[in-house]
Amino acid sequence: MGTQLNLSAVFVAKVAKPGRYHDGGGLYLQVRAADKKAWLFRFRRKWMGLGPLRDVSLAEARSAAAKCRKMLLAGIDPLEARRSDKRKVLAGTSFKECAERYIASHQASWRNSKHRWQWSSTLSTYAYPVLGDFPVATVDTGLILKVLEPIWTTKAETASRLRGRIESVLDWAKARDYRQGDNPARWRGHLDHLLPAPRKVRAVNHHAALPYVEMPEFMHALRECEGVAPRALEFVILTAARTGEAIGATWDEIAGDVWTIPAARMKSGREHRVPLSDAALALLSKMPREGQYLFAGMRPNSHLSDTTMLKLLERMGRADLTTHGFRSSFRDWVAERTNYPRDIAEAALAHAISDKTEAAYRRGDALDKRRRLMAEWAKYCSEPAHAGDVVPLHA
Repeated sequence: MGTQLNLSAVFVAKVAKPGRYHDGGGLYLQVRAADKKAWLFRFRRKWMGLGPLRDVSLAEARSAAAKCRKMLLAGIDPLEARRSDKRKVLAGTSFKECAERYIASHQASWRNSKHRWQWSSTLSTYAYPVLGDFPVATVDTGLILKVLEPIWTTKAETASRLRGRIESVLDWAKARDYRQGDNPARWRGHLDHLLPAPRKVRAVNHHAALPYVEMPEFMHALRECEGVAPRALEFVILTAARTGEAIGATWDEIAGDVWTIPAARMKSGREHRVPLSDAALALLSKMPREGQYLFAGMRPNSHLSDTTMLKLLERMGRADLTTHGFRSSFRDWVAERTNYPRDIAEAALAHAISDKTEAAYRRGDALDKRRRLMAEWAKYCSEPAHAGDVVPLHA
């Protein structure tokens, strides 16, 4: 433990041998290395840190130790008192501040910018007007219901997602000591007794999709538009890919007439091969190679934002549509205008096989059959078929 004599400023500055050196009255200098020194206060078999030497001088450490001894004389545990003070400071942090910190700390793990935008949008629209300025420690069930009840039955899907996001923020706040106690946004065993189950009030909200019979006319209008966004949307339609998969596509994923999407970018977590039709290849041949992405964004080494395509649809007078909805257009066309079996269509959409036995036996990805299917789809998008025509399944 070292000497019981008071330490000197010179000794404190020069000592490099690891150990704890007693200054008296419970104050110690802990040395881990010449440049790693800190002050400790010892009481009732507890150690309380008073700060590193680079920030706290010998005189300041002695003053802090003296305050701790006075607290002990008054029957106050200085360590618990400091923790209580910290909790009071943290408890004053608003819900909005915690939500913004949660988003900042988690956005790197989210697949695309749309996820972050959805988080920020739903919280800004529905949660912040009620909870935003409240200290996160004071958010209770009454406030949660004030947020959720107005939209629980009218915007059920949004309300359910909002509840989950609020719950995540409050769990994060508790883990960071900003609040204590149970989570008032918890569903099971709490809000499920106060609100009807989402499945009982939720209307089925499909992504707004273009009827496939209108696709040729729409594609003609789209091809009249200039810019990166129209080409990206055209690529989405021709490949029936998810928006995030398409805008995140890189040139090194393209080999011949196959686009291989790595598992890390797939919703299913499995690599997916997409056969590219002649129309899709022609589109790519006209795209400038100004970086790693097929569809470059405005900033260096960035890809196009999915919101850019939504704005394109607005400019085309089709704000009623979503980019994801074109996958539904493709799926309806396959079902109603072709003889391709369901599993080929599902494979083209990279849907997971729900039947575990079927999934275990199906090893291939039917690339050749899907290549013919996507060629037929590209042809249909360019040249409308007559009503009632059916595309045969070629062997």
